[in-house]
Amino acid sequence: MNYNGADTATALVAWGNAWLAGHVGLDEAVDAVEDVSGPQILGAVPAPAEQPPHAALAGEVTLRRGLADLRVAGMTAFRLALPAPGDPLGLTGPPGFNRAALDADAAVIVSLPGRALGLVPNEDRRGSSYVGVRWNAQDAAVGLPDVPSLAEADRQLTLAMRDATEALLTVDDIAGIPPEIADALADLRDPGRNDHPLAPGYPQRAHRVAALAGRLAVVVELARRLDAHGLTADQTHRRGDALRLLDGAIRRALVAACNSAFDPVS
Repeated sequence: MNYNGADTATALVAWGNAWLAGHVGLDEAVDAVEDVSGPQILGAVPAPAEQPPHAALAGEVTLRRGLADLRVAGMTAFRLALPAPGDPLGLTGPPGFNRAALDADAAVIVSLPGRALGLVPNEDRRGSSYVGVRWNAQDAAVGLPDVPSLAEADRQLTLAMRDATEALLTVDDIAGIPPEIADALADLRDPGRNDHPLAPGYPQRAHRVAALAGRLAVVVELARRLDAHGLTADQTHRRGDALRLLDGAIRRALVAACNSAFDPVS
């Protein structure tokens, strides 16, 4: 099981919101999250500013226990952040939390009464066999980040997919597009697949957008591994630009899909 901060955070937000909305139980939600990245623990949660330090939640508990404690403390929602250099997607501060989230490529913001808590995933290795995730908690700024709506993210993803596909097919036409990328691109045309669903209770459009974003992320990862040998400087530049734009659209799509759990039904 390979650790991926974005996948881990996406799973926690999706299944956490499904749990808060009553669509799944806590055990089912935690099992689904740990299926993605292995066993998980939550570090010490700082006390609210107006309360004494001993009001902090106990440190280093299982994710199941930590989520239950946060629910008792009034937790109402999970939000996803998938920042990249120059693009603090989903973040509102403060700077220390933003830096930690950027280093981890992901974060989860938990809404609590009068405050927000930022959870940053980190790979947790112990000994020769234990590999899991440790969520480091710190205060986050209260307020909604500047992120696209689900409809807007859907449109942006479709446009970026079209442009990136054209760029990849054109750039790699010299030697023929590698079969693994051809297969991944073919998967995009299968409307019946839903291999990256969110969790019960999400709008159907959110499931579809998240599924498409997941498949496109595979294309980006494969394309980035390609040897640029034989490409001109202009072709290399065009391929890099297309992949950067697509990566940004993928992150926006996942954030919008995960954060749509409490959107009004239209």
